[in-house]
Amino acid sequence: MRYASVLGVKGRQDGYLEGRGYLISWCFGHLWGLADADAYDPKYKKWNKTDLPILPTTWQYQLLPGSQKQMALLRRLMDRADVTEIVNACDPGREGELIFRNVYNLAQCTKPMLRLWVSSMEDEAIREGFAHLRPGLAFNGVYEAALCRAQADWLVGINATRLFSTAYHRTLVIGRVISPTLSMVVNREQEIARHKPETFYRVCLTCEGVVFQSEKMDQAQAEALAAQCAGQTAVVEELRETEQVRTAPALLDLTALQRLANKQLGYTAQQTLDYAQSLYEKKLLTYPRTDSRYLTEDMAGGVPELAQLCAAIAEEDPPEAILEKQVCCNGKVTDHTALLPTRSAGAADLSVLPTPELKLLQLVAHQVLLAVSPPWVRKETEVTLSCCDACFTAKGTVTTHPGWRKYQPSEEKTLPQLTQGQELAVDQAEVKEGVTKPPAHYTEASLLAAMEQAGREEQPKETQRRGIGTAATRAGILERLVSQGFVQRVRGKDGQTATLIPAQSGSALAAILPEPLRSPQLTAQWEWSLQKIEDGLLEPEAFLSEVQEMVTGLVSEFTPVEDAEYLFPSNRPVVGTCPRCGREVTESPKGFFCENPRCRFALWRDNRFFTNKQFSLTKEKAQALLQRGEVFAEHLYSEKTGSYYDATIVLDTSTPVPRYFLKYGQ
Repeated sequence: MRYASVLGVKGRQDGYLEGRGYLISWCFGHLWGLADADAYDPKYKKWNKTDLPILPTTWQYQLLPGSQKQMALLRRLMDRADVTEIVNACDPGREGELIFRNVYNLAQCTKPMLRLWVSSMEDEAIREGFAHLRPGLAFNGVYEAALCRAQADWLVGINATRLFSTAYHRTLVIGRVISPTLSMVVNREQEIARHKPETFYRVCLTCEGVVFQSEKMDQAQAEALAAQCAGQTAVVEELRETEQVRTAPALLDLTALQRLANKQLGYTAQQTLDYAQSLYEKKLLTYPRTDSRYLTEDMAGGVPELAQLCAAIAEEDPPEAILEKQVCCNGKVTDHTALLPTRSAGAADLSVLPTPELKLLQLVAHQVLLAVSPPWVRKETEVTLSCCDACFTAKGTVTTHPGWRKYQPSEEKTLPQLTQGQELAVDQAEVKEGVTKPPAHYTEASLLAAMEQAGREEQPKETQRRGIGTAATRAGILERLVSQGFVQRVRGKDGQTATLIPAQSGSALAAILPEPLRSPQLTAQWEWSLQKIEDGLLEPEAFLSEVQEMVTGLVSEFTPVEDAEYLFPSNRPVVGTCPRCGREVTESPKGFFCENPRCRFALWRDNRFFTNKQFSLTKEKAQALLQRGEVFAEHLYSEKTGSYYDATIVLDTSTPVPRYFLKYGQ
């Protein structure tokens, strides 16, 4: 543990370290979570619309699986007579504050609470932090904002999920983040479906090996212009030269790493998080769940050494110059600094790492080299020709200083030396056809970027956390959408890149969601309110009261979409047509059921009539009953005589519950 190393605490015990006046222990993420609904009333084990909304007045908690032993240890350590103060050294941010306060409060600890708040894991920063511990109560706003976020998500998730699931007779997971993410995927698919390709044409002139293009035009205009220009002379009307200075890309946070790994390595967001977590646990990578792309300013002195380390890991030459200041900014560091290889990575035998982890570590190291390098400077030249009263343009670029681009080479298109007024022979004039393209399907990389940007226009500039989800939760959101069948991953021909396509059930769910749950605006509004709670400008009770009002309104005003059962087919095998409503009858383990939930027609396998006669209702026999209204059955058991006989089973659908009777002889 980093803190123990810096403080010189070496006495390792079972679950903690002791020495030099300190006891150091830890949490494995959240040990406590908000209790399920049935903790408030056993009746909530069953989902009923009439029980909604569920609005706890006193919140209850439950230990998360696997947390009992560690919680018992922490309670015992805090109760020790020689412990006079408790130091919260969890992550500097809302979730870190919530993790600690839940443990502290639920252990019923009353000892003085101090707070270590450092964003850098450098030794000097840790020593400085412990030398200036702050009162724990000074961070009440951070804790209250985190607690409000958790309780508000519980209120929306529990109530909306039960409301929609009971209304549409299937489990529909609803949430503040998962629902707008699904809607983004569905909306993109709708944009693609609505796109109407438009064909356009350009005239292309080849002069001295360079291709000059006209504006877009229709086919007749293009063919006429090409015929006019063939064999003619074009004149250089204008030369425009501009110098472009492109600063280096920033270091990586988790979302940026997930996007990069998806584009270059084909990893899913969850795979990237898993590999990064493994590297972190091996002490080869800094804390992965970061949403910062910068380092603190006190880390600037170590950047040259970091660049040398990263060059060795990435198997690249170090930068020609290292610009420490462009990667260091205290104001842009939140709970953690950007992702970096650790010093331990420089001394480790990386050849023993699994290939996916090695590639990911090299990706992080490569980004560091880019980020600390000088700008990329290039000269762009745009040339305009005139021929037959039409204009044609071509662009060329020449790099004058590669800077960070030496780690990311790109092809350049050079132009010959030309002068204004120069005449050029038209060697070829041809018409090129083009077609407008629809928006691209989302990949995980582009969807993560969209989640980062979603709702920003509704958020004031002062809002620190933007978009929907966090760096730590976005991968889990995507995995839930896929695992629950709302979104599908479709692999490309290369087997690596994958697009995200909404499943039929995902499109249906997005269609029935009310606007507040479909839009990222809810997250934008919440984040602004949570920041005001954190700053002491808004009472937590006022925020939660608004959330409760929203949930209550959602339940009271809810009306299921008419005929929405058509939106959610079961995808079970179809065996026939319902004799009552004409919908499909599908096979389930317990029998054969109409897909229309309002119809409720069913052929139960364990029907008493069948059971008494030892008759097994197979798929084939159910098909016969649905098609002909009867099926011939052999070896039916007689309860009166104990013997077996043959008869025809006839289906009677004239009553609410289907009945059966026997007809003897075929």
